[in-house]
Amino acid sequence: MKRQEYPDPGALVVCTVTEVEDFGAFVELEEFDGKEGFIHISEVASGWVKYVRDHIKEGQKVVCKVLEVNEGKDQVDLSFKQVNDHQKSEKINEWKNEQKAGKLMEILSEDRDEDLEGLYEDFGYDLEETYGSLYAAFETAAIDPSLLAEDGFEGPWFDRFAELAEENISIPFVQITGYVDVTSPASDGVRKVQAALEAAGETEYEDVDIEVQYVGAPRYRVRVTAPDYKIAEDELEEAADRAIETIADTGGEGSFHRELDEE
Repeated sequence: MKRQEYPDPGALVVCTVTEVEDFGAFVELEEFDGKEGFIHISEVASGWVKYVRDHIKEGQKVVCKVLEVNEGKDQVDLSFKQVNDHQKSEKINEWKNEQKAGKLMEILSEDRDEDLEGLYEDFGYDLEETYGSLYAAFETAAIDPSLLAEDGFEGPWFDRFAELAEENISIPFVQITGYVDVTSPASDGVRKVQAALEAAGETEYEDVDIEVQYVGAPRYRVRVTAPDYKIAEDELEEAADRAIETIADTGGEGSFHRELDEE
C-alpha cells in the first residue's frame, strides 16, 4: 500500500506490459495503484530497434527506470534499456518482499479486526520511513523485536506484528572473514594462545556466530556470521581486538589482517 501516488524520476519500478505498439510500449506500474507508464521505442534497447515486440511482449514483467513524471497529464515516461540485469534482479526481489510484507499486514488487519489503511496510518507508514521499507521493518522484528521498541514503536499491534515476522521472515545472514596472528614466548604459550582464541570467539549476540580456525602458526582465521554486514564487520574487529588484548596482557603479541596475504 503506497502512500506516494507517483514514482520519483530516476527510481526503478516494476511494470507489467499491457500494450505494445510500433512506437513503444504501454505498461502498468505495479507499485503505484495501476498507474500507466510509457516506454518509447528509443528507450526499449540500445541501438536501432526495428520491432518493439522483439524486446518486449504483452504480459511481461519488466523493470524500468523512471525518466520523467508529469502528474498534470498523468504521464510517466520510462526506460527499459537503462536497467541492467543486476538492477532488475534486485528490484524484482525487493518488489516480491514488499508484496510479502503487504500480505502480512493484511493478516494483521484480519487478526485484529482493524481496517488495513488504518494500520498503515497508525504505524505502517512510520515503519517504512524509519526502516526504508515495510519488509525491512518485518526483518528487524524477526531479528529482535526490541529494536523496534527502541525506535519508539509500541501499541496493541506490536506483539502480533513480531509473531508474524518470526513465523514468516527468513533472516538473511552474511559471512565475512579476517585473520589474527597470535604468539606467546611464555613456557605455557600454547595455553595462552588458546585463551586468546577463545576470547575472540565470544559474542553477546544470539544471532552472531564467530568461528576461529587454525590456518598455520601463528595465523588463525576468524569467520563471523551475522544478520548484516555492519554487525559482521563490527563483530570481526571486536573479536580480533579481544584476541590481541588477551595475548598482550600475558606478554604475547597479536595482529589483525583483513585479508590473507600470501608469503
